[in-house]
Amino acid sequence: MFYKDLGSTRIKVSFIGFGALTLSKLQKNLSLKQSRYLLDAAIDYGINFFDTSEFYDNYSHLAYLSKTNKDVVIVSKSYAYTKDGARKSVHKALHELERDYIDIFCLHEQESQLTLKGHTEALEELYKMKKEGLIRAIGMSTHFIQGVKAATINPYIEVVQAIVNKYGVGIVDGSMDEMNNALKDLKSRKKGIYAMKVLGGGSLYKDVKSSFNFIKNYNYIDSFALGIGDISELDFAIKYLINNIEDKELVRKTTNIKRKLYISDWCMGCGACLNKCSQKALKIKDNKAIVDSSKCILCGYCVGVCPQLAIKIF
Repeated sequence: MFYKDLGSTRIKVSFIGFGALTLSKLQKNLSLKQSRYLLDAAIDYGINFFDTSEFYDNYSHLAYLSKTNKDVVIVSKSYAYTKDGARKSVHKALHELERDYIDIFCLHEQESQLTLKGHTEALEELYKMKKEGLIRAIGMSTHFIQGVKAATINPYIEVVQAIVNKYGVGIVDGSMDEMNNALKDLKSRKKGIYAMKVLGGGSLYKDVKSSFNFIKNYNYIDSFALGIGDISELDFAIKYLINNIEDKELVRKTTNIKRKLYISDWCMGCGACLNKCSQKALKIKDNKAIVDSSKCILCGYCVGVCPQLAIKIF
């Protein structure tokens, strides 16, 4: 493993980060025992950077890291927009992760300068908590180029999680070339950048080698969060990205992984999932949600808002 400074935060992170969304009920819904097996393997490989969110509802899985390895870097995210909401979210993370501080706390899914302005109260409270020693750095995640541009000029934002992949899959408001220009500017401000959706939420698994080659040679990121739900995925990523070894059996296993969003027959067509989907991959037809697989990036966020628990990723 090799490590980089996350912008000017003085936080050093492994190039490969562990995307913990896969552990949650939004995706693989792994047991604590299954999660601990993967987390131990990640630590053994030198991964020290773990990405989660309040929305993923999997702090209990990552609390294991606090008990076994105090040196890990954990980032979490919240949709809070008020000062009370921000403080409540941070204390929830600290309590459930069993930590005295959290390394990076982010505003989740910011879209633009206007969106960030609407979260000013939360940002100011996060800054207070940083001065109190509860947070080491403040960040945000975004699927939008305009979100990256907003973070570039926002004095509170130190770290940005943005979509980076070979084809720009999942970027809502433009192309990968446009995202590249925005991240280049962000990087010049010495802000930390870590990528997400490197494999397009699973849609690029058939193109995994070239997708990994792209991210390995991408100049503007310090790390990337790789969704890991299976030991073969972790083994392949380490061998290919870090050790330059192409294990044909692991390539076969990895590229044969197929994921799909399934909507059960008992869906009531309430529309909650549509409002949550930034990719506009869902619509209601005959009083039931249906998915456009060409747009879906398998983020699983729709799963978390379905009141009927009718949506799953398999």
